[in-house]
Amino acid sequence: MSPDSLGLELLALAATVAAAVVLSAGWGVMRVWLRPVAVAGCLLTLTATTLVWLNRQVDSYPTWASLFGSTADTATPATPASTGGSTGQVVRFTVTGRASGLTLPVYAYLPAGYGRSPGTRYPVIEALHGYPSSPVQWLKGFGVATVLDREIAAGRMAPTVVIFPYQTPQPMLDTECTNLVGGPQSETFLTVDVPAAIRARLSVRTDAAGWGLIGYSAGGYCAIDLALRHPREYAAGAGLSGYATPGIRVGNNSEHTTYDDLWRLAHLPIPAVSLYLSCATTDRGAMRDALALARAGRPPLSVTTSYIRGGGHNAQTWHAMEAPAFDWLSTTLGRPVVWAPAEQAVPAEQAAPAEQAAPAQQATPSGPSTALLAGSPRRPPH
Repeated sequence: MSPDSLGLELLALAATVAAAVVLSAGWGVMRVWLRPVAVAGCLLTLTATTLVWLNRQVDSYPTWASLFGSTADTATPATPASTGGSTGQVVRFTVTGRASGLTLPVYAYLPAGYGRSPGTRYPVIEALHGYPSSPVQWLKGFGVATVLDREIAAGRMAPTVVIFPYQTPQPMLDTECTNLVGGPQSETFLTVDVPAAIRARLSVRTDAAGWGLIGYSAGGYCAIDLALRHPREYAAGAGLSGYATPGIRVGNNSEHTTYDDLWRLAHLPIPAVSLYLSCATTDRGAMRDALALARAGRPPLSVTTSYIRGGGHNAQTWHAMEAPAFDWLSTTLGRPVVWAPAEQAVPAEQAAPAEQAAPAQQATPSGPSTALLAGSPRRPPH
């Protein structure tokens, strides 16, 4: 029974109810010194139930090992192999970061057909989680593998490898994907060590035009910020309820300068990348920053915005925005390519018909554009 399981939540709820019944029924005959103990028991079980419920929403602690300070999990590491049928597979391996000094597990979604066509190199999307949370929120809470399978099968998305890294060695340490002075070098891990490991282990494109980022909440800030900071590594970033300014102290005041995306766009050269900013219209902070980033963006930066009426800053809203954001990224990053003997990349549809899928709808190539969505265009929140 894991700390994010429904069974544990029901057990904690049953204990809370039992403690309340015992307190109510026995108060009159209970010795005076026992009453504070009984009240404390009620409060403890209620707190435990609340914490388990919260953990089920954000999956900060998917395993007992993570609860006690480790990002290790009980999943069996898998070796990437050819995927059959119409669904992809999720594998897990460990990335030992030489540049960052961090060693963390990473999950990878491999699309259906991966490995069947020798030489095919797939575009890559790094999917970043929020805080407090973990990659498990993408995998279990958002059902991302099912979403990706559906979008690829429908032709709205090209076959793509999607990476789900941890952003910090400590579940309750918020780095916002920065390099903390005297702390974890999360930015280096995500932008240097993870890409190097993925290129070495998986059949993926090595050009920046084939790499993108996506994230929700704090991960939305990460996707936007890392795309702006590393245009030689990534071509696009999609932020779901993201924001423009980190809420942590980096240690050298850079949270007010180079890690502040509005400051960066106002004072530094504009990078030639594409951004997709999506949030609920009722999410005031995310909406304010999305509008500010769209106003600050100018060529060669391309900004596309998409808003959902209602919703809020929550998992249901991020799940509703998930499929359109992946579709947009896929359109921006393009298709798998096949490396010819002369090391010249050619589109996979010209060399591997089995990998064909209809192209997704083309996004605006430059300048801000806006779409207002009445709920989810793919699947309503639930």
